[in-house]
Amino acid sequence: MYSSNLTGFILAMVSSAFIGSSFIIKKKGLRRASANGPRASVGGYGYLLEPLWWVGMITMIVGEIANFVAYIYAPAVLVTPLGALSIIVSAVLAHFLLKEKLQKMGILGCLLCIVGSTVIVLHAPEEQSLTSVEEIWELATQPAFLLYTASAVAVALVLILYFSPRCGQTNIMVYIGICSIIGSLTVMSVKAIGIAIKLTLEGTNQLKYLQTWIFGTVAITCIITQLNYLNMALDTFNTTVVSPIYYAMFTSFTILASAIMFKDYSGQSVSSIASELCGFITVLSGTAVLHSTREPDPPTASDLYAPISPKVSWFIQGNGEPWKQKEEDGSPPSFITILRQDYFK
Repeated sequence: MYSSNLTGFILAMVSSAFIGSSFIIKKKGLRRASANGPRASVGGYGYLLEPLWWVGMITMIVGEIANFVAYIYAPAVLVTPLGALSIIVSAVLAHFLLKEKLQKMGILGCLLCIVGSTVIVLHAPEEQSLTSVEEIWELATQPAFLLYTASAVAVALVLILYFSPRCGQTNIMVYIGICSIIGSLTVMSVKAIGIAIKLTLEGTNQLKYLQTWIFGTVAITCIITQLNYLNMALDTFNTTVVSPIYYAMFTSFTILASAIMFKDYSGQSVSSIASELCGFITVLSGTAVLHSTREPDPPTASDLYAPISPKVSWFIQGNGEPWKQKEEDGSPPSFITILRQDYFK
């Protein structure tokens, strides 16, 4: 393994530990906040006043900083798949702290993630040597990547404006799809900023270029959007489901974006590329196993803040005819009395 890749690998490991922990801490903060007001999934922002949520946010920021530095030293096709380790951390912590039980097959899924990540690390390509932010800008404005960017933004807008209000709380793919698509653009921008900072610290000032500030603006916009919809996903669905699906989609889109922009696989042998793909498929298999072993979410009191239709209950009366009760109809007839009447007839 190349020395720069080794540095990126270590930083990615540290990042995964912090980010995996942040999922659990933020979820506990969201649960506390939802007990006192509208949930984040229905537009509530009470979690901003919850200290535990901010602890989780700080933990995530530390992890993202480590991840940010890792992208400077290693290609995205190496750093991003290592995010599978954060799935293992969050799944184990959710088992103990959130009582979201990790089944035996879930443990197998964790092992598959570790094996797949190891294969990816061993066959990762070497990081390109870029000498200025202008070179990165040329890569970002090539026709293929511009087409990817336009497509990603268009799909994200459709999900945000049309699908999110209609089925965001029933279809997990909506919120996570937004996070993943926007996240791939975040990684490309963050990598450009990281390289610019590294070159500046080495004595070649990159802050004088307009392109550096454009990358910065794009990164901030994407990060805010990503965090907003990730909060919605975490507040609506089980953590053991959100983490693996988010990882799988985010990693897939990021690898695709990086392959288009930075041409990571250029110069690699067919066997190396095949090995990386096998490693990635192994990791995806692990996340699928984790997903299949999840337990359903229990209903929460905070569901009272969500729009629901009147409850309907059915009871069998003494004459055998069904009696339907709506929520506003008052209390139902005595079920015990009905059974006694039937018994003694």
